[in-house]
Amino acid sequence: MKFNKNMSDQRIKIKITTFQIIIFAFALTILMGSALLSLPVSTNDASGASFFDALFTSTSAVCVTGLVIRDTWNYWSLFGRTVILLLIQIGGLGIVTVALLIFMLSGKKISLTQRLVMKDAISADRVGGITKLTSFILKLTLFFEISGALILYPVFSKEFGSVNGLGYAIFHSVSAFCNAGFDLMGSYGDYSSLCPYKDNMVINLVIISLIISGGLGFMTWKEISINRWKWHRYKLQSRSVLFMTLLLITVPALYLYLAEYGTLPPQERLLASLFQSVTTRTAGFNTRDLNSLNDNGKMIMIILMLIGGAPGSTAGGMKITTIIVLVASAFSTFRDSDSTSLFRRTVKNEIIKKAAALFFMYSVLFLSAAMIISQTEKLPILTCLFETASAIGTVGLSLGITPSLSFLSKAILIFLMFFGRVGGLTIIFATITYRPALGEYPSEDISVG
Repeated sequence: MKFNKNMSDQRIKIKITTFQIIIFAFALTILMGSALLSLPVSTNDASGASFFDALFTSTSAVCVTGLVIRDTWNYWSLFGRTVILLLIQIGGLGIVTVALLIFMLSGKKISLTQRLVMKDAISADRVGGITKLTSFILKLTLFFEISGALILYPVFSKEFGSVNGLGYAIFHSVSAFCNAGFDLMGSYGDYSSLCPYKDNMVINLVIISLIISGGLGFMTWKEISINRWKWHRYKLQSRSVLFMTLLLITVPALYLYLAEYGTLPPQERLLASLFQSVTTRTAGFNTRDLNSLNDNGKMIMIILMLIGGAPGSTAGGMKITTIIVLVASAFSTFRDSDSTSLFRRTVKNEIIKKAAALFFMYSVLFLSAAMIISQTEKLPILTCLFETASAIGTVGLSLGITPSLSFLSKAILIFLMFFGRVGGLTIIFATITYRPALGEYPSEDISVG
């Protein structure tokens, strides 16, 4: 049999986009985490978790969500909790960032493809300087997490001893900065999350600071490090992130202070309002019973969970920049203006279209998932909306229904967590083949509104 030499020398080349690499990296890390958590050594009873329980926990950790179906302290062993902490750290930094750090530490040359993947993963505006930016991200993360652990340590060591106290301090510092919401307090008293420390000023202020720091985004911190606090030098994205962060902390906190926690003493009232306002945008800790909130309070939290934090941060959600762009676009329509502006800068129509697409995807997924779960589990729709918003926003706050959900409902939450962390546009760009338009169709008016 004779072979054509040209045919035998041909190689099949599969073009993989940067978005597909990001999705594959997240999926592979989740599966590896699931395998580790399935081992007998990962559970306290040495029986090992079922693969589905391990998959749910691994997804929640890598996607820095915090929804759990097994109590982190009671169920998982020291090895299991260590795996969860590493998954949180990898998910918070970004899997691509961690991979790039390993390449840098090993002395290997960073290819252009790797730089492009990193650019898309952290929402950087250019490829140049990616290695320096990666180093900055590592230093910034270590600074906040170590600082947080050192301040938390005296409180936890006094209560749990010097060794266990150090573990508690490190775990909660990493979990807070990465906006993960995993805690080790599930078996502590009759409370959940950080409720035992609802009056502790140190715990409240440190966790709040870490959540905000992680949610601002690495690019925002980079600009702050360069321009300090000179507002007029900031780029549009940093201005939008800082403005919206301040707005979305103060306004909900004011509502909670006036409408939800009016019976508390002044200091407790202020701490409770501020903490719940901050944590709702993707952190997942809570210091008060969320079931005690009225429907308006729960609805506000659902909205905040969907909005999330900044692009390229440890936070999830559809991102605060998406919301501010849509609001600016709406106001430009009200003024009958042909262009959309923010902070005296014009926003490109391409950005507005992406923001609208993201808002549409998140809204459809979160609503349809809640309706399916409500119908399947026979639960109130508002309770299910809270849970699906928490999952797709990678928040981790819960009204307590997650552990008792059926296989289908938990599978839906797994998909929402993955979607929320990887990003809607990343998934769309990774699955849809781009075909350049050959021309435009004739235009025609259509009435809206």
